[in-house]
Amino acid sequence: MAQTQWLYGLHALEALVEREPERLIELFVLKGRDDQRLTDIVNQARRFGVSVQFCQRRTLDDKVEGAQHQGVVAKAKPARVLDESDLDAIINATAQPFLLILDGVTDPHNLGACIRSADAAGVHAVIVPKDKSAGLTPTVSKVACGAAEVMPFIQVTNLARTLKELQQAGVWVVGTAGEAEQSLYEAKLTGPMALVMGAEGKGMRRLTREHCDELIKLPMAGSVSSLNVSVATGICLYEVVRQRLSTTA
Repeated sequence: MAQTQWLYGLHALEALVEREPERLIELFVLKGRDDQRLTDIVNQARRFGVSVQFCQRRTLDDKVEGAQHQGVVAKAKPARVLDESDLDAIINATAQPFLLILDGVTDPHNLGACIRSADAAGVHAVIVPKDKSAGLTPTVSKVACGAAEVMPFIQVTNLARTLKELQQAGVWVVGTAGEAEQSLYEAKLTGPMALVMGAEGKGMRRLTREHCDELIKLPMAGSVSSLNVSVATGICLYEVVRQRLSTTA
């Protein structure tokens, strides 16, 4: 893993200076921009002794290869990679775990959008396999709008084994698949559960599908056969939220 990374965007850096300011190494800010959110980021960084440089737009563009940085770029230490032991701690500390598992989502924009939806829906952790999955890149952080800095992101060596261990811990594993017989809206999605979403285009891998307790599908009325994974994830997560709220009302 790289020793440093470039992070950018107001949401991502607001979350970073609030949650993990010790990761900041250096801050680069667009010269002449008068913005209260930007000023707050600069002041917070300086409180932790972080060097702040004011630069021309081209300098910032070059650092992030032309990405939309919103006038602020940071050189930072990578976030600590969480693993199976961290997942165990989260499950043991949570009465009703609500987990999102992404099986082979490789597009960083989709991963960032999924993390953002997971954070909004109250998910306790996002789990991905170490191989054949996007990691926490600067693009993911930017798209996630700060959620990547606060959402536990767990990379596991063997996803099928992790699913089995979750089941042994009392977590109901629900996978999404087009061939499922019951729809999202017919399933009971309350209690400790993990929602498994498949990769873009291919869906869940066979071994992952075989380790699910239940399969569900989204009803599709139009001519397209499937939705973008981040859109489908948002829909499924909020059906879980709706059901959980209705049981506590």
